[in-house]
Amino acid sequence: MPPVTKPGREKYDIVFIGGGSGGVAGSRRAASYGAKVALIEATDKLGGTCVNVGCVPKKIMWHAADIAEKIRHAEGYQFKGPGIGNPQFSWSTFKPQRDAYIRRLNGIYDNNVAKEGVELHHGKARVLSPSSVQVTRPDGTTYTLNTDRVVVATGGRPTIPSDDEIPGASLGINSDGFFDLEEQPRRVAVVGAGYIAVELAGVFHTLGSETTMLIRGDTVLRTFDPMLGETLTNWMKHTGINFRHGAHVKKVEGTKGQELTVHLESGETLKVDTLLWAIGRHANTEGLGLEELGVKLDKKGNVIVDEYQETGVPGILALGDVAGKALLTPVAIAAARRLSNRLFGGEKFKNDKLSYDDIPTVVFSHPTIGTVGLTEPEARKKYGDENVKIYKSSFRALYFSMIPEEHKEPTVHKLVCVGPEERVVGIHIIGLGSDEIMQGFGVAVKMGATKADLDNTVAIHPTSAEELVTMR
Repeated sequence: MPPVTKPGREKYDIVFIGGGSGGVAGSRRAASYGAKVALIEATDKLGGTCVNVGCVPKKIMWHAADIAEKIRHAEGYQFKGPGIGNPQFSWSTFKPQRDAYIRRLNGIYDNNVAKEGVELHHGKARVLSPSSVQVTRPDGTTYTLNTDRVVVATGGRPTIPSDDEIPGASLGINSDGFFDLEEQPRRVAVVGAGYIAVELAGVFHTLGSETTMLIRGDTVLRTFDPMLGETLTNWMKHTGINFRHGAHVKKVEGTKGQELTVHLESGETLKVDTLLWAIGRHANTEGLGLEELGVKLDKKGNVIVDEYQETGVPGILALGDVAGKALLTPVAIAAARRLSNRLFGGEKFKNDKLSYDDIPTVVFSHPTIGTVGLTEPEARKKYGDENVKIYKSSFRALYFSMIPEEHKEPTVHKLVCVGPEERVVGIHIIGLGSDEIMQGFGVAVKMGATKADLDNTVAIHPTSAEELVTMR
């Protein structure tokens, strides 16, 4: 069902701005309770970052890279024949295939929104008051939606330095641009050490691009448990990814889409075909008119909200990446659904809200990472060294038993426990299958599991996951 071209109602119960994960989830949940709902999306595609230029196409690219690794490993399992041990990946034919799947998802999102009775509007939104939102359509015409509440769920976008800050910075691409690449670059430099930098560098490298990471510190993933960053950095180096530590880009020269020369402050230069900036993200709050209405933003431009997603201006709420906390798709979805539950779900949900504690997440690196709860330094700071006990195990997954030593990925599992009851407040794992292992153990941490609870669970053998219930 295409977007409407004018308001279908005189007044709505709630208007969601932003057709990404949070806006779609919240609008559908509100409509399921019978609320009169409008959803405004500036682009012609629903799904936001996650569906279009984030989680979904990223995971598809990770799967492609994972298959390349499996083809290299196949020799160890005595597979023979053309291509074994030497994968040949066609980026140029895979991209349109991947894009077609994403377009199919866009259509599913459109159908789901229409099925719930959400009125979809295509245009740029500006909040005129807590009870009115102006929509500017692509042709420049405007109209106003009257509403009881407004929810800002406009997400965020990748940050790139300006050419004033770093001359030639715009010759590089960001994570959005990664998905626009028609051909696989032969040489790549990735600036950044966070999970987006790690994931995309891993895909490039595993599919055969010569990859260099430009990072400021000693390890990647500095906000994660130190064990994870140290283990992954060492393995990435072992596999052939080049690292420049303490690296600061001074300027970039060349022509976009052709060879670039990256000048570092150290005096070193790098010749690359693609420079990818993965140095963070910032909120999409410009042009919404929020500050004029008294909505407070922090210094990064994120909307400041309380535990109920309220901005402090009655009738205006915000959730998801635009609120700057736990920038993850499932977080936006969970916050949006709970908000709609609270507003329209009746007595049962009158106090519903999302707890931002113990949110599990994974990094689709090579190997994958799973993490939930407090890091070891966070636990020691919160509870004191004397009240923290660490359980740790390092091993190689059985899968690698048939594979040459130099290709055996590390697996490390860590439990962070506190108090005499040894309550598990953090689990951090890296190694084959960590992405799928983490969800179930996230439930355990959320329920307050102790080390004894894990010990009392019978192991599943032979798996990597069993190590988490057999550590001593």
